[in-house]
Amino acid sequence: MDAVVKVFCIHTEPNFSMPWQRKRQHSSSSSGFVISGRRVLTNAHSVEHYTQVKVKKRGSDTKYLATVLSIGTECDIAMLTVNDDEFWEGVSPVEFGELPALQDAVTVVGYPIGGDRISITSGGVSRIEILSYIHGSTELLGLQVDAAINFGNSGGPAFNDKGNCVGIAFQSLRQDEAENIGYVIPTPVIQHFIQDYEKNEAYTGFPILGIEFQKMENPDLRKAMGMKPEQKGVRIRRVDPTAPESEVLKSSDIVLSFDGVDIADDGTVPFRHGERIGFSYLVSQKYTGDCSAIEVLRNSEILNFNIKLTSSRRLIPAHNRGKPPSYYIIAGFVFTTVSVPYLRSEYGDNYEYEAPMNLLDKLYHATLQSPDEQLVVVSQVLVSDINIGYEDIVNTQVLALNGKPVANLWRLAEMVENCDDEFLKFDLEYEQIVVLRTMTAKAATPDILATHCIPSAMSADLKALRPWT
Repeated sequence: MDAVVKVFCIHTEPNFSMPWQRKRQHSSSSSGFVISGRRVLTNAHSVEHYTQVKVKKRGSDTKYLATVLSIGTECDIAMLTVNDDEFWEGVSPVEFGELPALQDAVTVVGYPIGGDRISITSGGVSRIEILSYIHGSTELLGLQVDAAINFGNSGGPAFNDKGNCVGIAFQSLRQDEAENIGYVIPTPVIQHFIQDYEKNEAYTGFPILGIEFQKMENPDLRKAMGMKPEQKGVRIRRVDPTAPESEVLKSSDIVLSFDGVDIADDGTVPFRHGERIGFSYLVSQKYTGDCSAIEVLRNSEILNFNIKLTSSRRLIPAHNRGKPPSYYIIAGFVFTTVSVPYLRSEYGDNYEYEAPMNLLDKLYHATLQSPDEQLVVVSQVLVSDINIGYEDIVNTQVLALNGKPVANLWRLAEMVENCDDEFLKFDLEYEQIVVLRTMTAKAATPDILATHCIPSAMSADLKALRPWT
């Protein structure tokens, strides 16, 4: 129990709707625990957008400044350290245990809201499967337990009956949905995060197989795709054009096996005795840059490929990985890129229901066509005499400038800054256009910035790319 610590964090989140600002700072508390190598593990969401992190040991009245070594957004794990030697005195690191079985007892330890003393809740493992990690917007192996996990428990360890850590508490269902259902990050995911950091001195993420697949449970579908009765697998619906897999895999290929493990028609693979799990589990066990053997059926012919795995990239990213949002302003038009934090800022926590359908469709279904592609929108128009008639344009995608496609925000800023044409003509979605006189737009921008107390017409990351090349 002495290895379990309370984590205090001051957060200063970016303002994605007004990207030149940050929101008012706020504080939070959560749990963590000491592991070998003078390190502390907690949840990534516990230190997201941190400006200061402190930790306090059980029974101590001293808060020690902590340094964030690594944040694993997808797996919702963060690694800290403390430079003060006094903190490590008398603290024994937690030892990890094996992945528990169903109905195994677990004890969740942490500092939930409502008190400063350590809290212990007990329960059992009720389910082991691929779970949706809310913070990381990804799917990884997880444990469902019936021990209570409340606000503040996040980042605390879950122990088995031998006193070994079998996971990290990280999320739970709302009380109006179910009672006493919590979720724990299991040791395979934790060890992957730790070993990734030790191997690369940074977090590189969990790789994915850059495909979308269809189950092959229908017998007529299997026969039409040329599969023999004894063959099983899943059909590739589409391949990520930016992934290495696109060089060898094709739509309608049938993936038969991954690294020698046969894939069933429902997309599962064997997992321990009497259990099956989605084959994405096999992919998540690999590291970014690893190679894997893929066996596919194409036109009734079996083909074997060796594929280099990469981490996930989306047209609308789930996170900005701690970086402030990018923006560019010309003539009062605020251009930025769409991300999940941006949608949440614009439309609230229920953005999945409140955001425009065209943006949601791109969020769930669009794929990158080039590695540097971004979804650029006119976020808002800061009212001025030069943009009369355009005031109502909000969150509208920019497709082209003077007939040239806008692949990303940097490209848009470059084209505007280097434009010698008389007019700036922006082609927006739904056949809408914006036309501004180039010289007038550039001349009016400083006064508009001063009126709205905006320090710069572009974000720091775009400034770093000047002069435009």
